[in-house]
Amino acid sequence: MTVRQRHAVMQLDELRYEPIDKRIRGQAGDRTVVDTRRAVLVWEPRRVVPHYAVPEADVEGEIVAPSGEGDGDADAGDLRLGELRIIDPSVPFTVHTADGESVAIRAGDRDVAAFRPADPALTGLLLVDFDGLDAWYEEDERNVAHPRDPFHRIDILHSSRHVRVEAGGQVLADTTSPYLLFETSLPVRYYLPAEDVNTDLLAPSGTRTWCAYKGEASYWSAPGEADVAWTYRDPLREAAEVTDRIAFFNERVDTVVDGEPLDRPVTPWSPRPS
Repeated sequence: MTVRQRHAVMQLDELRYEPIDKRIRGQAGDRTVVDTRRAVLVWEPRRVVPHYAVPEADVEGEIVAPSGEGDGDADAGDLRLGELRIIDPSVPFTVHTADGESVAIRAGDRDVAAFRPADPALTGLLLVDFDGLDAWYEEDERNVAHPRDPFHRIDILHSSRHVRVEAGGQVLADTTSPYLLFETSLPVRYYLPAEDVNTDLLAPSGTRTWCAYKGEASYWSAPGEADVAWTYRDPLREAAEVTDRIAFFNERVDTVVDGEPLDRPVTPWSPRPS
């Protein structure tokens, strides 16, 4: 029996962990709440991005009962990607799929959500809500969006493929000099020179998102399709080559490569059934 490698490495139904050797710090304002050299990355079942788990001894703050109504419904954020059933990365930290105890870290006048997993391999560790703190650092470098996954990577390749992007019968872009960005478990993204994009049909959006591997993205909307394209104006160094290039969501436009229309992939950025 053969197994597709992607499925072999994405055993999402399991509680997974990986120790890391980085110094990890988390801050609330000017206050350091987490400072550890003993962090572990933990993926709860069906989560595709990890959270930091840190020894309770390396947390500066009182561990208290959480406020609020509870964790919410883990099934509410389910998304099926082919044979994989995942929890959408936008689903809050407080939705848990592993056994354990929800707690909070009281840091001054703030309570930061945390979780004590019940698994014996993770005894003494707290998962900490990445979004609950104002800044995280791996060594002395600021991290954004979520902890960086050591098994996740990006590759950027220069290409001479002919790429045409259409939406609603209009050509949004046409180029023979795309950069192809390959990212673990995601569809290839075509980063196109701005001069080969019909920006007259696009309007800058106020939307901003952050990627742990590429940095801060700003967005463009097309008629009838909000936030359909994005640009990295000042990306992280791993993605520096795509600076100011424009990429479109393959999930929401028609992409033709070397004359062959591509299928629209199904990802967390696909249109959701109404």
